[in-house]
Amino acid sequence: MTVRVAIDLSLDKLFTYAVPVELEKKLAVGQLLLVPFGHREARGFAMELGSNRVGLGSDRVGLESTLTDPNQTLKDPKTLPYRLKPVKAIVDETPFFSPELLRLVRQIAAYTASPIESVLRAAVPSAVLRPGARARELIFVEPALAPADSSVTKHQQWLYDQIVRLGGGWLQQLCKELKTTPATLRELGRKGLVSVAPRAKRRDPLTGRRVLPSKALPLNPGQKAALDAILSPASAPSPDTPPRPLLLHGVTGSGKTEVYLQAIAAELEAGRGAIVMVPEIALTPQTVQRFVSRFGNRIAVLHSSLSDGERYDEWHRIRSGEARVVIGPRSAVFAPVKRLGLIVVDEEHETSYKQDETPRYHARDVAVMRGAIEGARVVLGSATPSLESWMNATRGKYALASMTERAGAGTLPSVRIVDMENPGDKGRIFSSVLLEAIRLRLDRGEQTILFLNRRGWSRSVTCESCGHVLECPDCSVPYTYHRADSCCRCHICGGWIPVPSECPECRARALAYRGIGTQRAEDALKACFPRARILRMDADSTSRKNSHDDILGAFRRHEADVLLGTQMIAKGLDFPNVTLVGVLNADSSLNMPDFRAGERTFQLLSQVAGRAGRAELPGDALIQTYDPSSEVIRAAARGDYPAFAKAELAERKEAFFPPFCHLATVNLRSEDAKTVADWSDMYAKSLMKVGGLDVGEAVPSALEKAEGWYRWQIVLRAPKVGVIVKAWKWIIGVRPPPAQLRVTLDVDAYNLM
Repeated sequence: MTVRVAIDLSLDKLFTYAVPVELEKKLAVGQLLLVPFGHREARGFAMELGSNRVGLGSDRVGLESTLTDPNQTLKDPKTLPYRLKPVKAIVDETPFFSPELLRLVRQIAAYTASPIESVLRAAVPSAVLRPGARARELIFVEPALAPADSSVTKHQQWLYDQIVRLGGGWLQQLCKELKTTPATLRELGRKGLVSVAPRAKRRDPLTGRRVLPSKALPLNPGQKAALDAILSPASAPSPDTPPRPLLLHGVTGSGKTEVYLQAIAAELEAGRGAIVMVPEIALTPQTVQRFVSRFGNRIAVLHSSLSDGERYDEWHRIRSGEARVVIGPRSAVFAPVKRLGLIVVDEEHETSYKQDETPRYHARDVAVMRGAIEGARVVLGSATPSLESWMNATRGKYALASMTERAGAGTLPSVRIVDMENPGDKGRIFSSVLLEAIRLRLDRGEQTILFLNRRGWSRSVTCESCGHVLECPDCSVPYTYHRADSCCRCHICGGWIPVPSECPECRARALAYRGIGTQRAEDALKACFPRARILRMDADSTSRKNSHDDILGAFRRHEADVLLGTQMIAKGLDFPNVTLVGVLNADSSLNMPDFRAGERTFQLLSQVAGRAGRAELPGDALIQTYDPSSEVIRAAARGDYPAFAKAELAERKEAFFPPFCHLATVNLRSEDAKTVADWSDMYAKSLMKVGGLDVGEAVPSALEKAEGWYRWQIVLRAPKVGVIVKAWKWIIGVRPPPAQLRVTLDVDAYNLM
């Protein structure tokens, strides 16, 4: 018997090993194995099982490490002069991957042109795979069925009775609660009154948070129709005929979460599990608590803020079947949920679902892949769907359900565009209309959210004498001035310098701070409303642990009147007392050098405006812009997504951009400017010879230099992903890059900077 193993070496190859007779009955695909590799031992996953006469396949994998001559050509394995090395041990007999998850891993590796090991690594938290990682064991004290010795003292009998009343407990906790010592409790153990033994204790990420149980809420007609569409017999989970994914297009505040909750409850009732994916930025305590309050300890949470121990325990609760529902960001799509019946991708349009490092997968697309493989329902929810999903729904590839009204007493806000070119407002941070609206809310005791997607005090420092702009020497971006820290900081590499007293070029003392960041807006707001309680939420104010939760909690308790922040306040927040939302600069995202700029601006404005009027109190949204005639901004103000999508899709079709093609970028970077320029040009010219592939010229990236690396880019477009991947593998095989050049392919690229 042989096994093909993926070892974490990023070689994109499998290696074949012999299976010792004593391990044959224990070995299964998906297990973590210990194998010899060269002069050391390595760990890897069992990918395939076979006999010792197994063929090598087209990828010529498996035997390289055992050949006597590394230059020898692989032929029929029966005639090769090799001896297979045996598997040393099975690290964990419970598979880390089911056959279905391994199939998903292979599909992602092929689609993204990534080493299969990188996908395996992305699918399992590093804390789980780390050698020596294990559950935390503490001493647990548990009462025996009956006292074994009538020789116990009165105090010992009292202690025993208390332990029976409590149902047992952790040793240190009982000592504190019963005012006793570990030695005293161990003496009870020696007398047979209790058992005192190690037991695994869960590191619970929700410890200390009080969560009250909740019941299903009544659904309005739109919610009921959406739930029926999700649970219809035609969409029943089945590996033979997987159901179509369903796009749930619901306006902000329409009650999509309640629909998800009731759909999950139906899956649990049927003995199946569920995954709920949310953008990391929207994974707030408020979001998690809604699910925990409904499903209790059947919920497992996976996200980047967990400690290694918490991540280890949560993942193993999922693998064991103890946790049936998983909530988390993009990596949650790989969670080893048993009998998976439903995958929900909330805010499916969010770009944070796209991984920006190898493997560069899009979690929404992976969810659709996994649903097809495991026969699970897939629900993609958004008030502003991605144009890819919208076109799939309108063409029938996805089912479509719409919720056009807000749930409960909430009503959609009244949205108004404010022209900042008006003489009285030009050059100001706050228009007179917005200031008056804020003042009105302060008088009423209501709350306001202000959105500005730029942190710091000003976006650049410029010499008014010679025009020189202070730039980071390692990145091709201006320094951002941070007044609170009295420094100029680079938002790409994190480097900083003290604020200079004079221009480094002409020595003039004429430095000006241009542009507006959240720190400057906060200072201006305090000057306008000295008595207002203001909270600022951006990457600077949320750098310490739990600060994100603390700020939102304070605002929910109405300990502040105004919440000013960046994109992290744009979605996933529900504050009943917020009746005003102000967008300070709607043009900042619209002018980005990206064909998706209009789509992202529409989504952002719609999501931000949707934070107002979510309860009984009506809401208003004011959008400040220097381009009030922009159709994107006007459509967002009307809340007319279908009209926006129709116009945007017509432009994309004309220009042959996604979703009418697949777009990939070849990204090249080097610390030497000439190396990256020359190789980029060579690759572009070579790729232009491939039929069926639209190849753009090699050009410096919009962010030409970052962290000391010069960056170039080639844009590839084709009707099918396979055309792009095949061409790229060919060119890399013919002309592999030199050591000083880093080259990556980003299939279905979202970041063109």
